[in-house]
Amino acid sequence: MTDTHDFQGSVLSATSAHLGEGPTFDPNTNTAYWFSILDCELHELSLDTNELAIHKLPFMASVLARIDDERQLIVSENGLYIREKATGALSLVTPIENDQPHMRSNDGRTHPSGSLWFGTMTKTGEGRKGAGKIYHVAGSTVTTLFEGVSIPNGICFSPDGTIGYWVDTMENRYMRVALDALTGLPVGEAEVFSDEAGVDGGIDGSVCDAEGYVWNTRWGVGEVRRYSPAGDVVAIYKVPATQTTCPAFIGADADRLLVTSAREGMSAEEKAADPKAGFTFDLGVKVKGVFDAPFKL
Repeated sequence: MTDTHDFQGSVLSATSAHLGEGPTFDPNTNTAYWFSILDCELHELSLDTNELAIHKLPFMASVLARIDDERQLIVSENGLYIREKATGALSLVTPIENDQPHMRSNDGRTHPSGSLWFGTMTKTGEGRKGAGKIYHVAGSTVTTLFEGVSIPNGICFSPDGTIGYWVDTMENRYMRVALDALTGLPVGEAEVFSDEAGVDGGIDGSVCDAEGYVWNTRWGVGEVRRYSPAGDVVAIYKVPATQTTCPAFIGADADRLLVTSAREGMSAEEKAADPKAGFTFDLGVKVKGVFDAPFKL
């Protein structure tokens, strides 16, 4: 039996993101980051002061990874960039799909080895079916892992780096694949982790905790679901925003869960019925999390 829990958390940011996505946490500065993809914004929240800074970007971006105390990696619609934290200056590492202006990046996360996975998709629904890919990046070396993906999501890794997870939200069949722990590259064929085709709620962003359980946000139903390593849903946590998008472990001990959301595509009536759409939340649940690894250049 799956336990369902009402929301017991709090709002971390009431600044409504059009499409909040890609949260991560820097434990060295106690700072959470996430994107409002369609607004070309990077949001930066100090957990020490609760002050929010919004940085305008010259492109749509969706994934951020620590490099060191001074630099971050940003995955954008046309490639990977290094961002200088002090100035916001951007420098291109490697272009990816920069010749396809109708495409953009979406979900992604660093592997424990310091490599990176991320996916691409179309900017609009037109031509979306099978247009995207999921990439592996090690330094400036880019490898295509999976093709024919419409809406890449759910990318996360077991804490020992031997299992990778991903989903095409349009299909809603959550996949897993065995990985080389030293590189983050697949060493076998992908298999179904949880087949939820036809089930309400799109499988969106995920993180994997220290016990190997996957925490997944559900687009369209305002939930976070926790899966066992066997693929069973063991708990459901309600969130007061219908379009929940992606989680991240935060706090000094990675013992809290941040959840982003969106108001993308909502009518005025839908927004009125969903007043916290686009807010960023603390789920209010004690977790045993794992911080995202820094990206190795």
